[in-house]
Amino acid sequence: MLFFITFAAIMAKDKTAYVCSNCGQESPKWVGKCPSCGQWNTFKEIKIAADTKQKQASAAASAGHALRHNKVLHLHEISSHDDPRIDMHDAEFNRVLGGGLVPGSIVLLGGEPGIGKSTLSLQTMLNLPEKRILYVSGEESAHQLKMRAERIGGGNDNFMLLTENSLEAIFDHIKEVQPELIVIDSIQTISTEDVESSAGSIAQVRECASALLRFAKTSGVPVILIGHITKEGTLAGPKILEHIVDTVIQFEGDQHYMYRILRSIKNRFGSTAELGIYEMLQNGLRQVSNPSELLLTQDRDGLSGIAITSAIEGIRPFLVETQALVSTAAYGTPQRSATGFDQRRLNMLLAVLEKRVGFKLAQKDVFVNIAGGLRVTDLAMDLSVIAAVLSSNVDTPIEAGWCMAGEVGLSGEVRPINRIEQRIAEAEKLGFTDMIIPKYNMQGFDKKKYKINLHPVRKVEEALRAIFG
Repeated sequence: MLFFITFAAIMAKDKTAYVCSNCGQESPKWVGKCPSCGQWNTFKEIKIAADTKQKQASAAASAGHALRHNKVLHLHEISSHDDPRIDMHDAEFNRVLGGGLVPGSIVLLGGEPGIGKSTLSLQTMLNLPEKRILYVSGEESAHQLKMRAERIGGGNDNFMLLTENSLEAIFDHIKEVQPELIVIDSIQTISTEDVESSAGSIAQVRECASALLRFAKTSGVPVILIGHITKEGTLAGPKILEHIVDTVIQFEGDQHYMYRILRSIKNRFGSTAELGIYEMLQNGLRQVSNPSELLLTQDRDGLSGIAITSAIEGIRPFLVETQALVSTAAYGTPQRSATGFDQRRLNMLLAVLEKRVGFKLAQKDVFVNIAGGLRVTDLAMDLSVIAAVLSSNVDTPIEAGWCMAGEVGLSGEVRPINRIEQRIAEAEKLGFTDMIIPKYNMQGFDKKKYKINLHPVRKVEEALRAIFG
C-alpha cells in the first residue's frame, strides 16, 4: 500500500528544468556556465506544468474558428502566394510588420516603461473598426483605459476591453466573445494556475506565451503581446520568449525627445531593417511621413561640428544630422562617447583619421551624437562622422547646403554604398546643393538628371579637401 502511495506521489510531482535567462538554452540539470552563450550563473530552475493549456487553447480556438489540421504536402502542391495581411491603418506600423499583420501570427512589442507601448497599441486598435478586437489589460483598470481612449480620440464599436490576469479566465472570455484580434498588455502580468510562481517569472511567461502561441496557430487569430524591457535594454522574461513569437518589435526613444522609433528586431514575414517614426503629442502618437525635416536643425549656419548625411533604414531614405564635439581632455584618459552611433565604429574612424589623414586626436575628448534621439546603423554615416569631428576640431563650420554619404575603410578609402540614387533624390528634395559620394558609385550612373552638384571621392583626404578647401 505504501508503495502505491509513494509511486502516485512521484507521478504527481511536477517536472523541473533549467533555462538560461540570457539565451534560452535548456538543460535537465543546473550548470554554472551556459554551453550556448558562455555566460555564468544564468540558469534558472523552472517547473514544467502538465500540458493542460493545450486543451484550453484548442477549446478557445475551436469556438467560432475552424481548427487547422496539418498534413503532408508535396512542394508543388503548396501555393506560393502570401496570406492576405491585416491592414493596421497605420503606414509606419504596416511598414515595420512587412506590409501588415499576418493572420495567425504572434507579435511581441517591447519597450521601456512610459515610452508609449500601450498608447501605440490602443491607438492602433481603436482605428480598426472592421475587426472585433479583445484588449486584455493586466496593468490598468478599465477606467484608466477609457480616459486614455478619450484623450486619443479614437472610436471603435467592435473594441472590447478585459481587465484580467488569469490565463484560464482569458481563454474563457475568448471562447465567449470570439475576437478576430487579441492584445495582451502585458505578458509579464498574466499568470496560470498550473505554475506555482508569481506573475512575471520565467516559468509563468514561458507557459503563458506558449499557450497563446498554440491558440494563435490553431485558430488563425493574431495575438499582440506587450512586454517590458529590463535595465540592460533586453526584453524581460526568458530569451525563449523571443524564439516563440513570429515578430519582435521594439518601441524606443528618449523620453526627453518627442520622437519615437518603432524598430523590427525579428520578423519571419518581412525585413528587420525597417523602422517607423512617430511624434509623441498630447493626443497620442502622430506618424512622421517625412522624418528628414524634423531631424534637421533649421538654423545651423555658422555652427561647427555639424554634418548632414543621407541615410537609409529599410526602404526609407532620410537626412540625419551628425553632431560632434572635440575638446582637450580635462583628465588623463581621453573620453570617447557616442549617442545613437556605434561606439566601436567611432573608435575605428578616429584611428583612421589619425593614421591615414594625420590628425592627432589621441589627447582629446570626442563626443558624437545623432540629433533627434535617433539610432542609425547605416554604414554611410562614416563620412559625416569624420567630417563633423574635424569640423569641431578646427572649429570651422561646414558650408550650408552640403551633405554626404559614404562608408570609410581601414585604409582611408571611401567605399561604395547601396541605393545611391534614392539618397541623392532625398537630398535634392530638401534643397541641398552639394553632395559628396563615393567615386565607385558613379559607374553606370547618370548624374545629368539631378540638379544637385555631386562630388565623387576615393579617399577621406579628398572628401575633407572638398568640404574645407
